[in-house]
Amino acid sequence: MWETLREYFEKYPSQEKIVKLMLKYGLHVREGSIYCGDVQIADSAIARAAGVDRRVVAATIETIMKEKNLKEVFSSLTPTPKLKDAAHAMGWTALEIIPTDARQTGILARVSAIIADAGVSIRQAIVDDPYLTDEPHMLIVTESQIPPTLLPVIKSVPGVKNLVLI
Repeated sequence: MWETLREYFEKYPSQEKIVKLMLKYGLHVREGSIYCGDVQIADSAIARAAGVDRRVVAATIETIMKEKNLKEVFSSLTPTPKLKDAAHAMGWTALEIIPTDARQTGILARVSAIIADAGVSIRQAIVDDPYLTDEPHMLIVTESQIPPTLLPVIKSVPGVKNLVLI
């Protein structure tokens, strides 16, 4: 995805920061503003979060609105809550998987199969895009504890470098 979008922003590193922030949080553009769901986010708040001047936010929105492909992408994004930090309070397990190479296919499928075969229900699975994140991880939140005997089995999946129970 990022390779497709990069061409529009590679000459504007400050706008690139805004766009990466929008992708990270599922923020979208509507009516000349940035929204998280139906909540409008002030340009100054976006600018602070990205570490840029607020005028860069307006320029980024303008760039997005004038390019059909960008407008289509950035008007369609939606936020997704990560349950990782709430998992413990809910009695769930959060397992972070650090890949050797996040572009390798099948990691999520193999890990999910191992967990499902053990009769553990997966509540959420989120994989970072390796083109948007410097250190992409996979997050799996389960409705019950993952049996400790499964951890070495999961770690042996091709492409899994390390596991972190959260």
